[in-house]
Amino acid sequence: MHIALIALFMFFSKQTAISNQFVIINYIVLSCCFVVSRLTGTGLSMLLKRHFNIRRSVGVLGMSDTGLRLADFFEKNNNNFLFQGVLTDEEQVQPKKYADDLKYAKHQIRKAGRKGIKDLYVSIRPEKMVHVDSLLLEAEKNCVRLKFVPDLGGSIASPFILNHLEEFPVISIRKEPLEEMDNRFKKRLFDIIFSSLVIIFLMSWLYPIIALLIKIHSPGPVLFKQLRSGRNNEPFWCYKFRSMKMNIDSDNKQASKDDDRITKIGTFLRKTSLDELPQFFNVLIGNMSVSGPRPHMLKHTEQYTEIINHFMARQFLKPGITGWAQVNGFRGETKESWKMEKRVEYDIWYLENWALLLDVKIIFFTVMNVIKGEENAF
Repeated sequence: MHIALIALFMFFSKQTAISNQFVIINYIVLSCCFVVSRLTGTGLSMLLKRHFNIRRSVGVLGMSDTGLRLADFFEKNNNNFLFQGVLTDEEQVQPKKYADDLKYAKHQIRKAGRKGIKDLYVSIRPEKMVHVDSLLLEAEKNCVRLKFVPDLGGSIASPFILNHLEEFPVISIRKEPLEEMDNRFKKRLFDIIFSSLVIIFLMSWLYPIIALLIKIHSPGPVLFKQLRSGRNNEPFWCYKFRSMKMNIDSDNKQASKDDDRITKIGTFLRKTSLDELPQFFNVLIGNMSVSGPRPHMLKHTEQYTEIINHFMARQFLKPGITGWAQVNGFRGETKESWKMEKRVEYDIWYLENWALLLDVKIIFFTVMNVIKGEENAF
């Protein structure tokens, strides 16, 4: 962005005090410095860890599933942690001489202090959190930092994300990158720039040509608009180039192969996905995105909500002109419910794994599919 702004400034201001050669050399040197800085930092960090043993000495207390997963994590990240193992008694996990879990845990904390463990991670069930203060006092007596990891494995089956709302810990079952304000800003900025470029450089000359061909082949409006399900299930008017003859079934019946409602020019438009071009106006307005779950007719949203689990989770996002499900082959008519289930599966994966580069990847695959031609494009 910095390079682009400097280039625009120099172009429009006609500045001659700074030469183009200087700007190019400056950015080349700056890029090299970034790379060298990263490599130097990484090399220095590895050198210190190898020769000066600056790794944190850590241990795990608790043989639950969460505790064992923690131990596995520390073993795999031995560049950053000096893992001392899972603390258990030499004879058995919980010896009989300790009347209760609390006394046993305090004994293991004392053992951690004798072993030189600096950070002791305790896998603890929610109902045991009442003992936290007592365990913390024992740990500080032995100069051990205690870190508590809630063991929610038996309570929550799915993977979850733990965030904080000021002093309140909040558990989210789904990871949603677009819940973050900065990610939403990036996606919206990308949508505005990309849709503006398409409208200015492509639709400005292609729109009149397509409009004329549509009018020649059948009477009726150039654009077809339909209420579709948007973000948070709010309906919006979705625009397309009209590819069918005027009919009364457009709000109830999906287009199918060899559909007699589709005009000759409509077949071409649908095959090349050119009928979707007006949706870039939807993107610019803000009720759609370039990439996202495809919007459905209101009637179909109601139907699929009843028969497919997690269907409405895809409505957390703005609908897209193209999407992760579409570039993976799940576009067009969905006669069988398993096809819609797979589409929802891909849409939810997109919801949980969104990244700006993923949107770029989807756009690239969409263009490639249009060039090659798609079997389900009809």
